[in-house]
Formats: sequence, structure tokens, C-alpha cells
Amino acid sequence: MLGVIFAAQISVMLAPRPLPAKSLPVPATVSPSLQTVIASPLDAAIEAIAQVPSSLAEWKTTIAAYDEANRQRLTALRQQFPVSVEPEIIAGVNTYRLTPTEIAPENQQRLLVHFHGGGYALAGGELGIGEGILAAYHGQISVISVDYRQAPDYPFPAGLEDAIAVWQEVIQTYQPSNVGLFGTSAGGGLVLATVLKLQELALPLPAAIAPLSPWTDLTKTSDSLWVNECVDRTAISYDGIVAGMAKLYAGEEDLKNPFISPVYGNFSGFPPTLLVSGTRDLFLSDTARLQRQLRRSGVTVELQLFEGLSHAEFLYEFATPESAAVFEEVRLFFARYLGQ
Repeated sequence: MLGVIFAAQISVMLAPRPLPAKSLPVPATVSPSLQTVIASPLDAAIEAIAQVPSSLAEWKTTIAAYDEANRQRLTALRQQFPVSVEPEIIAGVNTYRLTPTEIAPENQQRLLVHFHGGGYALAGGELGIGEGILAAYHGQISVISVDYRQAPDYPFPAGLEDAIAVWQEVIQTYQPSNVGLFGTSAGGGLVLATVLKLQELALPLPAAIAPLSPWTDLTKTSDSLWVNECVDRTAISYDGIVAGMAKLYAGEEDLKNPFISPVYGNFSGFPPTLLVSGTRDLFLSDTARLQRQLRRSGVTVELQLFEGLSHAEFLYEFATPESAAVFEEVRLFFARYLGQ
């Protein structure tokens, strides 16, 4: 009898907990410029992200529309942060070499390799270089931004293969101890998957990595996918476009494959890792779960959590103090762990 009662209690405990409807105030604890962004209406974006393409042609139309909307942002970013951009083929992969006006003396022999975000489908070509420009400018360091192949034309493992190919070529010129990997969202996931694959192949590892607001679990598992749904202004919700891109990228593979969802991987022997997220980030729990996994594996890990930031918002709102603060943390982190 007691067993039946206990089982019933567990069942009640595991049931979803309904919440009263509420409105979220604009936080007074963020910069005025970020307050303005948070206060702006989100209704149209919520409606748009719920529409999942049902065919390859529809996916390509949707991707083109998202990319077009980002062109103006990239133009404004490049005007504010003067960094030279040179296309370069490395190991048969399209890349961009990003060079700031001035490279710090300690960074003359250092390099950062960048994987852009975009759900493994968006922001291809030059549209993917914005984050690399910010890191190059704020860090006074050379960056190679990798235009890896993406879904729908090139699902997993094409992007990972490109990442490994570029890495193997880069370390013919640079000492691995002088090179770091970084990326945001899907780019952060690809950073983690790349290190897992390098370990499997017994290849040299980077000196340090910075997966920022990383997409580490492509399944709908992490707590913040519910808690921060429609609180996050950029990713907004897992259901809809995000879930569609997860399936588009994985193809026939299991979404829990560690090279697709790295949180399920083995992190023993990983290099020092910087994690960044925000309190309104839809993928905050992806970062939290990863941080615990890294800690349990004995990895040196640093977590920087920012008030009020949505998923990867430091890239979109690049003129805010919060964005500058994120890239200052990136600069300081790599300065500590990259050799000279």
C-alpha cells in the first residue's frame, strides 16, 4: 500500500506545473541600450519562428530570408569595427582571414579559429564572419572564420569534416599551443564536437576553447527550453524553426550522437574552456549542463553569465556594453591560455 502511495506521489511530483500568466518587466540591471532592445515588441518574431518549412525548396527560401535580414546588421558591424576581411581556401574549405588594424605584440604568433552559429543552416558565406570580426577587433588578434558546409545541402557530418580539415592545415603553420577555437550557438556546439573528434583521431588539441551560448543538446531536453521560452528574444522557442534545423542538420543520425549534441560526450582531457550565457538565454541550461560535465571531467572551465541577455544577443546587439564585456572576457581568457 505504501508503495502505491509513494508511486502516486512521484507521479504528481513529475507532472508539469502550470504557471499564472504574467508580464516580464524590463530589467533595470542592464545597460540602457539593452533595456531598449528588451522593451521592443516580439509578436511578429514569435509568429515567424513557429512556421517550419515542409520541403527543401521552402527551407532554402526561409534560409535566404533570414540571411537577407542579417545583411544590414553585418554592414553596420563592419563599419563600427574596422577589420580587414580576406577570403582564403584552407584544405579545400572556404574561410575568411580577419585581421584587426593592430595586432597586440603578444598575439603575433597566436590565432583564433572561429565557427559561426546559425543552427547549422543560416549565416553561410560572409554573413558568418560578424562574431569573428568582434573577437579580432576586441582581442587585437588574427582570426580565421570557417565557412563550413551546412544543411540542407550538406547535413552532418560535412561541417565537422570541414572543421577538422581546417584544423589539420592550420597547425602546419601555427603551434597548437598558440591556437584557440571559439564560436557561438551552433558554432559553439561545433567547437565542442571538433575537440571530441580530434581526441578520437588522436590529433593535437587547441590550447583553449570558448563555446559561447553553445547549442550542446539538439533534443528538447534542457530545462531552460521551457523556462525561457518567449522570454528569449532571439532564439525564442525550440518548437518551430529551431527544432526543424536540428533535424535538418542531423539527417538520419540520432540527435544524441555526441558529435551532434556534444553534452552527451566524454570531456576528459579537454582544454581549458570558457562558457558564456545570459539569464534570458533559451539555451542557458545547455551551458549549465555542459559546465557540470566539464567540472566532473576535471576540465578547467570558466562560466561568465550575463544579466538579461538572450541567446547570442551579444552578437546582434554589438553596440551594447554587454557585447563589449563578453568579448573582453574572450580576450582575457585566450590571453591566459594561449602560448606565444
